[in-house]
Order: sequence, then C-alpha cells, then structure tokens
Amino acid sequence: MKTEFWVLDTNTLLSALFNENSTPGVALKKARETGTLLISAEIASEYFIVFTRDKFEKYVTLETRIAFIENIIANALIIEPVLKINACRDSKDNKFLEAAFTAGATCIISGDQDLLILNPFNDIPIITPAAFLTRFT
Repeated sequence: MKTEFWVLDTNTLLSALFNENSTPGVALKKARETGTLLISAEIASEYFIVFTRDKFEKYVTLETRIAFIENIIANALIIEPVLKINACRDSKDNKFLEAAFTAGATCIISGDQDLLILNPFNDIPIITPAAFLTRFT
C-alpha cells in the first residue's frame, strides 16, 4: 500500500495536463507512482469548474480535460476535512491546507505563491513541482 499522500493544487494539475513532459507533468506522474493524491469534495468541485472553462479549449478539448480530471478524482483518496483553516492570504486556497492537514499529507505540491509562502504548514511541506521532484524522487 502506498503510504505517501500528496495534495496538488488546481494550476499544477492544469499545467500537467497541458504538457505531460513539463515539470508539473512529471511531478504528477511521480506523485501517482509513489503515493496517493488527496482531494476533498471542495477541491474536486474547483477542479471541474476550472478545467471546464472555455478559455482552455484552444489548448485541450473539453472531453480530454473532463476525462483527465475524472481520472484524477477516481484514483484519489477523497477525504472530508475535519476543520476549517483560515491561514492563506487567498482564502480560496485554504481547502488545500484543510485536506492536507486532515489526512496528514506528505506535502502540498503547488506553484501558487499564496500557498508557498506558508511552507511548511503544520509540518507539511508546501513545495513547487520542481522541489517535489528533487526532494521526493
């Protein structure tokens, strides 16, 4: 059984979809090989909202984006956060902290400065995809 738990923010996943050979793409592949992705219902909802935006049609078809995010969700551990956290300067990003804290995530993988500035959060590293590849693989 995989014992590492990873939380990936929405933009990291979007970047991974757009280019699977990019640093976020390779980080997603390594995270899935070495552990389990963690999401909450709130994170899953954001994934769908962002991934179905019309502006991404010029890069990847809607069908491909939906299939990608459905695969991520189907293979993730879905958790229900045990408490509300209000630590991030962008309150929309607190859901990633809540999921990571609840499940004792190994780390949060993000390129978002609003999350990265909190590194570490309750002993959970918040690192870029590049740092993840250096540190955990």
